[in-house]
Amino acid sequence: MSSLSGPGAGRQPGESRGEARRRWLALRTLIANFTIRSPARLALSSFLIVITLFTSLLAAPFASATGKPTPLHDALFTAVSSVCVTGLTTVSTAEHWSFAGQLVMIVGTFVGGLGILTLASIMSLAVSRKLGVRAKLMAQNSMNTSGASALGEVGSLLRIVILTAISLQALIALLLIPRFYILGESLLSSIWHGVFYAVSAFNNAGFTPHSDGLVPYETDLWILGPLMAGVFVGSLGFPVIMVLLANRFNTKKWNLHTKLTLLVTTILLVSGALLWLLAEWNNPKTIGTLSMSDKLIHALFSSVMMRSGGMNLVDQNDIHEVTMLITDAMMFAGGGSASTAGGIKVTTIAVMFLAIMAEVRGDSETRAFGRRIPEETMRVAISVVALGASLVALATGLLVTIDEEVGISRALFESISAFATVGLSTGVSQEMPPAGKYVLSALMFAGRIGSITLASALTMRHRDTLYKLPEERPIIG
Repeated sequence: MSSLSGPGAGRQPGESRGEARRRWLALRTLIANFTIRSPARLALSSFLIVITLFTSLLAAPFASATGKPTPLHDALFTAVSSVCVTGLTTVSTAEHWSFAGQLVMIVGTFVGGLGILTLASIMSLAVSRKLGVRAKLMAQNSMNTSGASALGEVGSLLRIVILTAISLQALIALLLIPRFYILGESLLSSIWHGVFYAVSAFNNAGFTPHSDGLVPYETDLWILGPLMAGVFVGSLGFPVIMVLLANRFNTKKWNLHTKLTLLVTTILLVSGALLWLLAEWNNPKTIGTLSMSDKLIHALFSSVMMRSGGMNLVDQNDIHEVTMLITDAMMFAGGGSASTAGGIKVTTIAVMFLAIMAEVRGDSETRAFGRRIPEETMRVAISVVALGASLVALATGLLVTIDEEVGISRALFESISAFATVGLSTGVSQEMPPAGKYVLSALMFAGRIGSITLASALTMRHRDTLYKLPEERPIIG
């Protein structure tokens, strides 16, 4: 009997073992060349395969609470939202999905949270048993490692990433489980909700297994604290987490990426909380009637969540228009590179700001923390911002075209939330007909893989020219 996975697998009648082996090796070489020579294409294919798998699982009868198949547009939307760690929903997570369905969602969230380049590298290792140089360089770039020795350590690096992610999510779950049990839930229910929230928070997904979300716990810091910490740490990115684990608070050993990520993240966290607090201070529909301490808790929680976490304590339809505009900006900014967060990334914002300041001062180079930032990095940052803005504008126009009653403000909010994989919603995802849900699904997918793949692909592309054309400057401004 031939092995199902060996060279003799699938041997045709009359075909010799040698011919079957050559055919198997040819197929394996084809797949290996695909994974080694085109890591970006592999990354795209990896997510498409995973999304297809989870869509089929969520569409099956066992995944719904009623035992009936879920419509394709809802199953696909939920699968994309899970794998792309977004958190947007078209049906109630608590009421529509069975335990099996919720389990599929949270497994998809965990897989997607590992990151597209990590997933692609793992699949490359599994298929070809090795990483090509280009794949190693892309993985190295995504983890912000450098040096010749680092190329040989990518496999170990991926194992560290996975173990670190599991450990941090387990810690969050251990903090949450006792609280749910004290509040009256059964032990099994407490364990499930603790694990669900831990995976959802660390991966910045925003799914909640309770029908009323986090509203019953809006002043409970035992629950809100670990959730905020999980979202914050997950949004920093694995490169930053690993630098902090290795060097702790020895800032002299921090690299430029870590310094920029922590600085901009802190600025956005504080400014977001203050702006949200001021905008909603007297709004009776949100925090207007709460005490000072509760207002501060809401503001801090909202600031942490609106950059990628996606969980909320107030109805997004009740916030002021100016608050919605602030949230739009924070969602578009997102979190750290190679993290579970979305958006254009805080380092992109940092590079753009530094370039502007260098131009204002008349400096010939862009510098930060005693380091010079290459021009190609600034070009990649501009490309990422332009791509993100274009996708959001296109999706917003399509949503308004599909349903004019949605309005530009709500359509823009939902589009940015989908692109930045945040998960905050004004209900547009549920109100949209299937066509609108497909648009948002495509936007979530593009937002998750688009900017990362573009940045990595542009980083890998480099052409040396043997001549220079005459310089001429067009008029700007």
